[in-house]
Amino acid sequence: MSELDAAHHPVASARRIVVKVGSSSLTSLTGGISRAALHGIVDALAEARARGTEIVFVSSGAIAAGLAPLGLAKRPRDLATQQAAATVGQGLLMHAYAARFQEHGLRVGQVLLTSEDLVRRSHHVNAFRALERLLAMGALPIVNENDAVATHEIRFGDNDRLAALVAHLIKADALVLLSDVDAVYSRHPAQGGERLPVIASAADLAGVETGAGGSGLGTGGMATKISAASIAADSGVSALVTRAGLIREALAGDDVGTLFPARGPRQPVRKMWLAHLADSHGSVHVDAGAARALVEGHKSLLAAGVTGVTGEFDTGDPVDVVGPEGTVARGIAAYESREISRMMGRRTRDILAELGEGYDRPIVHADDLAVVVENPGARS
Repeated sequence: MSELDAAHHPVASARRIVVKVGSSSLTSLTGGISRAALHGIVDALAEARARGTEIVFVSSGAIAAGLAPLGLAKRPRDLATQQAAATVGQGLLMHAYAARFQEHGLRVGQVLLTSEDLVRRSHHVNAFRALERLLAMGALPIVNENDAVATHEIRFGDNDRLAALVAHLIKADALVLLSDVDAVYSRHPAQGGERLPVIASAADLAGVETGAGGSGLGTGGMATKISAASIAADSGVSALVTRAGLIREALAGDDVGTLFPARGPRQPVRKMWLAHLADSHGSVHVDAGAARALVEGHKSLLAAGVTGVTGEFDTGDPVDVVGPEGTVARGIAAYESREISRMMGRRTRDILAELGEGYDRPIVHADDLAVVVENPGARS
């Protein structure tokens, strides 16, 4: 490789890997499962497992696999029909996986997750224990979003981000995102775009044209893969984006795809969700001093630094924290929007004197706050 030889490649040297495959790489254009594609992926994963690598497999395709059996010509747009297709397709997909892995002497275990399972501490601890126990018992976990019960509010939206969170949750060494595109390109190859073998920082993405996302059978696209790979890299997990047909080469550390080397310390799962996945229900505006205290001092947001509130939200909703130069953080509101409007700009002791006991909490506690910029004064 130009940057790393195969022996030192973060994927080839990883002890534990999360591998994610998209719907378009598993299914035919009519929505049925492509046995040849599925077998090729399973065989490569089994080979890596035989080399001693622990694998957690995140698989899309449940909705796509359920289309043909239900007589649907294309992926439905409404959530209820998507859920119906998922209930049919998930069973078919798992049966096909279990049968092929069994040929390699491997057992599989199904783990279905929603975003809430990785945000609430009691839930994500249980998810972690289940995955760890499956691995310890020699089984290969197959993870998918729980499409059958997930609502719009608690969906990941695509399994790329789910895979990034799972990789963080189980302390994986690497994440491999597989689709029908072989790498990140500076622009479409037909327009002279060049493959980007390594993206070491956000600056390397300047000017990159990702184009429209996704096939008709999936929800992702190159933009979501770049986002998921960046999430993983920022949290200390190296990520590789490449084509499903190159899975053997990817797992061997060959010079394929685009590598996002790990570039940050591991973050709590809750803060990863806040920074990258949570849908904001409104905004709390703060002055420059409060913005600096949040970003540089990792402090809680107090009412004295609040200058305004936008939108209507309830206690416990995710909100953007906006400084004079733009959004600096995202957090969980400790009060309703109308309460914050009464408290903003005031000292805690004055608030307590007027509103009484229970109003001495920060607007957003530091434990429930994720910084989304490095420098609150860096924007122009």
